[in-house]
Amino acid sequence: MPLLIVAIAVALLLILMTKYKLNGFVALLIVSVLVAGWGALSGVLTVDDKPADVSDIPDIIGSGMGGQLEETLAVIGIGAMIGRILGDAGAAQRIALKVVGALGEKRVQWAMIATAMLIGVTMFYEAAFVIVVPIVFTLVRATRTNLLWVGLPMSIALSTMHSFLPPHPGPTAAASIYQASPGLALLYGLFIAVPAGAIIAMVWPRLSFVKKIDPEIPRGLVSEKSFTEDEMPSMLRSVVVALLPVVLIAGAEIYIMVGTEGTPLMHAVSFIGSPTIALLLSLIVAIIIFGPLSGRPLTELAVSMADSARAMAMIIMVIAAGGGFKEVLVSTGIAQYIADMTSGWPIHPIILVWLTAVILRIALGSASVAVTTAAGIAAPLVGSSGVSPELMVLATTCGSIAVSHVNDPGFWMFKEYFNLSVVQTLKARTTYTTVLSVLGLGGVLVMNLII
Repeated sequence: MPLLIVAIAVALLLILMTKYKLNGFVALLIVSVLVAGWGALSGVLTVDDKPADVSDIPDIIGSGMGGQLEETLAVIGIGAMIGRILGDAGAAQRIALKVVGALGEKRVQWAMIATAMLIGVTMFYEAAFVIVVPIVFTLVRATRTNLLWVGLPMSIALSTMHSFLPPHPGPTAAASIYQASPGLALLYGLFIAVPAGAIIAMVWPRLSFVKKIDPEIPRGLVSEKSFTEDEMPSMLRSVVVALLPVVLIAGAEIYIMVGTEGTPLMHAVSFIGSPTIALLLSLIVAIIIFGPLSGRPLTELAVSMADSARAMAMIIMVIAAGGGFKEVLVSTGIAQYIADMTSGWPIHPIILVWLTAVILRIALGSASVAVTTAAGIAAPLVGSSGVSPELMVLATTCGSIAVSHVNDPGFWMFKEYFNLSVVQTLKARTTYTTVLSVLGLGGVLVMNLII
């Protein structure tokens, strides 16, 4: 019954948004209230492991929205401001033209894959996405190509790094549950993630059902102006601003892995390298470099940031509503239902944990819940089966990326930034995440024969 309710909820959401063209934010709230109402009337809705009634529904949805915004609001908001400043200053155009000039238009996808994978090893998907996407928009204009032709390889590469590898949250949590080495899981994961991500990133934009999608760049997220050579800042200034958050976040993650815990330096590095602080510092640097140091008044930059904030408003609202929907599904006990259902299946531990994570991901939309729940089920099997705990980490995280759809806040971020309809997003994103998950499982099984 719980899985049937999830299926009905997803179908209703699709009908509201595709047939009746209802705004995504409103549609998600309506479906969330209906599912939560079913949970309350059925006695399965809980708050803090205690039975909940209909009066608790607003708090549950609000908690989910707040939790989602806590994770993404500052990152997406500040990242969008940095991107808009890069665009309005001509820095994004400078970087884009340099990339095209160095590699040629035919290799622009490889450039996006390499860039996204290097950045995505340590940066969260959302943080890396908002930093790189202005370059994507500018490259699309410079090369006059389809937005997904350039943007899809970037997103696929970032998804792969974020989902497969420590130190990202899901893989790190799984490594802790399995008592696996995060460093070894990262090493093994690179052998799977890099080829799998590159293959999907190059194949997907060439598929006929993707090539037919030709979205326009969303208004307000990037400058509409085409700059002359004299108007653009130097490549050095442009790259410094674009890569500063990457350096701060990646540098912090590397130091955290090798440094001594509890020291003042560790505390300082952890603070500066947190995505919110790193992006805030980068925004300040961008304002200084493209403001006073470039002879531009701060009032112009203030207008750029205000414009980006207005353009981001609906994106943030939809992402928050996706978080509310996810929280309702979690509160109805569906995760525990799936855990009980799959725990006794007599199949290989790698396939069991992957399949469990896939089912949880489809039902709940939350990769973190899918990872922690599936790992909790499979952890006792590691010792008796002899399977490498690091490979169990990868099997779990590969499952958690599958079938990103309407109950996944990342689905809505992808949709809004690439200006797609729900159906188009299902065709482009849901398919690639699913195939990427299957390829990842294949890589883990092959590696299990070797290790």
